[in-house]
Amino acid sequence: MNKVIFIMGVSGCGKSTIGTLLAEELSIPFFDGDDFHPKENIKKMASGQPLNDEDRQGWLETLNTLATQQLAKNSCVIVCSALKQTYRDILSLDIKARTKWVFLSGSFNEIFIRANARKDHFMPSELLQSQFDTLEEPQNAFKVDVSLTPEQIIKKIKNKLMNTSEFGLFGLGVMGKSLCRNLANNGFKIAMFNRHVDGVEVDVAKNFKAEHPELSEAAAFDNISAFVNALETPRKIMLMVNAGKTIDYVIEDLLPHLSVGDILIDGGNSNYKKTKERFEYLKSKGIHFIGTGVSGGEEGALKGPSIMPSGDQEAYNNVKPFLEKISAKDQNNLPCCTYVGPEGSGHFIKMVHNGVEYVEMQLLAEVITILEASGHNLDEIANILETWKNTANSYLLEITIDILRTKECNDWLVKKILDKAGNKGTGNWTTIASAELGVPSTLIASALFARYTSFYKEERIQLHANFKSETISGLQLSSTEILEAYQFARIINHYQGFKLIAEASDKFSWNLNLSEIARIWTNGCIIRSTLMEALVEVFKETTNILTNSQLITSIKHYKPSVKKVVSQCVLNDITVSCLGESIQFFNGITTVDSSANIIQAQRDYFGAHTYKRNDDDGVKSHHTIWNKTN
Repeated sequence: MNKVIFIMGVSGCGKSTIGTLLAEELSIPFFDGDDFHPKENIKKMASGQPLNDEDRQGWLETLNTLATQQLAKNSCVIVCSALKQTYRDILSLDIKARTKWVFLSGSFNEIFIRANARKDHFMPSELLQSQFDTLEEPQNAFKVDVSLTPEQIIKKIKNKLMNTSEFGLFGLGVMGKSLCRNLANNGFKIAMFNRHVDGVEVDVAKNFKAEHPELSEAAAFDNISAFVNALETPRKIMLMVNAGKTIDYVIEDLLPHLSVGDILIDGGNSNYKKTKERFEYLKSKGIHFIGTGVSGGEEGALKGPSIMPSGDQEAYNNVKPFLEKISAKDQNNLPCCTYVGPEGSGHFIKMVHNGVEYVEMQLLAEVITILEASGHNLDEIANILETWKNTANSYLLEITIDILRTKECNDWLVKKILDKAGNKGTGNWTTIASAELGVPSTLIASALFARYTSFYKEERIQLHANFKSETISGLQLSSTEILEAYQFARIINHYQGFKLIAEASDKFSWNLNLSEIARIWTNGCIIRSTLMEALVEVFKETTNILTNSQLITSIKHYKPSVKKVVSQCVLNDITVSCLGESIQFFNGITTVDSSANIIQAQRDYFGAHTYKRNDDDGVKSHHTIWNKTN
């Protein structure tokens, strides 16, 4: 990755000399910031007047433009006094992650002698004191003592810049390894860490490096101190370890080795509440924390996942070039990575992503069950699903077709898989979050509980014997009707998922952009689909997809099919948890006068909880003594 190296310090510290030598050593272009001062600035300094911030503004912006243009072609060296942090912020605007700072430091007397020795410079040495008064020493710069010889200084700078890694990855599980290869394939110099456990995990990072040629320039460690010290500052470390307490243990292990301004990125499936806690805790230590959802599985992590970072926006700007470069690209070749919002919002939307994923998987499982009950074998079902790609394509549909076509010993492999569905907790968290926020994400709960039910295999066998089902009427369904029922349920699923995100955004003041979230889910992630692509445009107009005219038309068209499919499944004792819930929820959310008035009357009867009335616009609370005999 191209870099701009800013050599900074007060006038007379030797910036131009060091900059010129360094550029020659690295064979990259050199620019002296003084050459870009407007005539008015030079005239003012020559008259003995120091420049003010207004004088410098345009000059600094010019140098930022120069750096940005050069980065498109090559690395470069620019020398500039850059005495204040605000000046450095302007110089590095939009290129912060690709900016390296070298601070040439020395005493006033030492530099005053040097300044007096210069010939034909427009700034008199008398102004040096004003520069020392203005100087705000940078936190994230490589500091070099000007008392060293130029050759020594160049050697130090070169060793620091050339022998450190740009990005660190902590934890080499399946996802961590794929992300390392992805980063290396995209030209980043990385450091990799995996713990050492005698007899269990030994030389994991070194062995992994040896297995893949693209990692030849990567640095491999099993010592935390060496790993952290191998990274350029501010350090950028992505944690790819198990969610939960492990993250906290890793943070505590890293903290003694980190410096103020360093950045930790949690790329695991952490609970969004814990991410907020860790964000605040690390903020008190001067460390930035970015909670980041990553979707795509092993293949996505290698070839380009969907990435959902949140936290401090300025810290994100430091890691943006890395995350955006390794992410998947949408249909317009834009990265499927965006700054989501503050605190734990990135992990929240990843949690909801996984909840939507639970439903999409369950719906396909139900569809296959229905098609089997209709008399089709798995090869025939795969062929039917293949035709659905024209109108309902998705990543999960594609892999399900592959699964149905995979055989072992002339029989379908999926038939040999024990029907106990696992989960890692995110569906559970999504259901809990829905309850806490008062949002009816009923399909996610149904998909979750379907998995829980599947785990009671022994009890299911016993109860099947007690309540053996009998086919009553037989299924009389076309594949088109099943497809339309599937499409209906998928729209309701996406409505509920994005409704939950919208409600959380309002509740926590996150200001989430639903269209942008849908966009980064159009590629690289498990729930990418043609429906998701359509939602990118829908969410530019509304936060409620059931108010979109095209989706209203689709729902009306699909509704008869889902009613027929669910009804016939119920009559034939076929379990369709999510298909059934989709129409039940839809009927509930579109009912003007619900049965909740009965619930309110019951609550008032036994608990005096009061109720509102239709005939006074629900303004007052009322209570009735229902049993007049008491």
